[in-house]
Amino acid sequence: MRMLLVACCVLSLVAAPPIARAGGEWEITPESEAALEGGLKWLAAAQGKEGNWESNDLGLVAMGALAFLAAGHTPGHGRYGPPLEKALDYILKNAKPSGLLNIASPQRDMYNHGLAAFVLGQAYGMTDDPRISPVLDRALKLIAHTQCEDGGWDYAARRQKRGHDLSLAVMQAKALRSAVDSGLEVSPEVINLALKSVRAHYRAASGKMNFDDPAVRNEPGHFTYDGHRGTLAMAACGVVCLQEFGEYGDWRIERNMQVIVPKALEVKAGNHDGRLPLDAYTLYYVGQALYQVGETAWEECYPKLRDTLVAAQRIDGNNPQQDGWWTDIQHVSGKPGQLYGTAVGCFILAMPNRYLPILQEGKIDSLKATRKP
Repeated sequence: MRMLLVACCVLSLVAAPPIARAGGEWEITPESEAALEGGLKWLAAAQGKEGNWESNDLGLVAMGALAFLAAGHTPGHGRYGPPLEKALDYILKNAKPSGLLNIASPQRDMYNHGLAAFVLGQAYGMTDDPRISPVLDRALKLIAHTQCEDGGWDYAARRQKRGHDLSLAVMQAKALRSAVDSGLEVSPEVINLALKSVRAHYRAASGKMNFDDPAVRNEPGHFTYDGHRGTLAMAACGVVCLQEFGEYGDWRIERNMQVIVPKALEVKAGNHDGRLPLDAYTLYYVGQALYQVGETAWEECYPKLRDTLVAAQRIDGNNPQQDGWWTDIQHVSGKPGQLYGTAVGCFILAMPNRYLPILQEGKIDSLKATRKP
């Protein structure tokens, strides 16, 4: 077992067969395969010699690497092995001795750190690259050391009394689960405290907080950004956190899926202008929430997301060299926005391939009896 020294006790995964949920040829179409290839082609052509798409956000660079990994490519091998290797090299060489995976503003510390650590975990699980292990080990220790007293995280890499919001928690949740899926060990105390923080972001429609009352549990409700602002993105983030931490039966998942599924079915088809049907952040987590919950939610919603992505991909016919990208529509603009949008678009289209460790089913066994739902 590859050891993460921060752990005294561990969370372990029991290996299971590939995803035991409905799937098959219906998930992938010739059009979605062509769109995925077009996105990867754009990412490879636009990357630049540094491997970072002209961005110093290690999180965004990691998302570019994730697109290639999700499509089944490995560093240095095949058509997209070289650009994947360059992206991973850029992250590894810019990792700080403290373990921090950020070289941009300190206000992006834990955003970039969580995204990059997650992708390194996936890359390690797929390649067993010995260069990744020590960097990832330090990155995971930093996540544990910067966890705030309430179980959340701040934007800056520092431990304080209260974490800032759920968007930071989900990024660290994915990094931690990525490590477990790739054979590393994570302290259960970190997980339990994070779960407490995530659940504190849930609000019932009535505002009542007595969640031991079945009537309150049965009310409509949703996860919030900071305890007050409920969004589609936060509903998805809360579901992803609970799933990544092994809380598959938490009643809050169903309440939030009642928010997510109708919104996912409402997305509008594009006209090949490159604009994603949802902002990249929201689409990234909505896709994962639907996939993780699976069954009817995935079967109903994935074809809609897939087909709207295909219809939105940039294709104008006049300059094929510039075709194939998507762009974020809210948070990131310019070339970084194209990197972010294209990486997320490729990730969503590649999910049915189930190449990533995070998309392989496993159950977290430890400490179930000590957790209060």
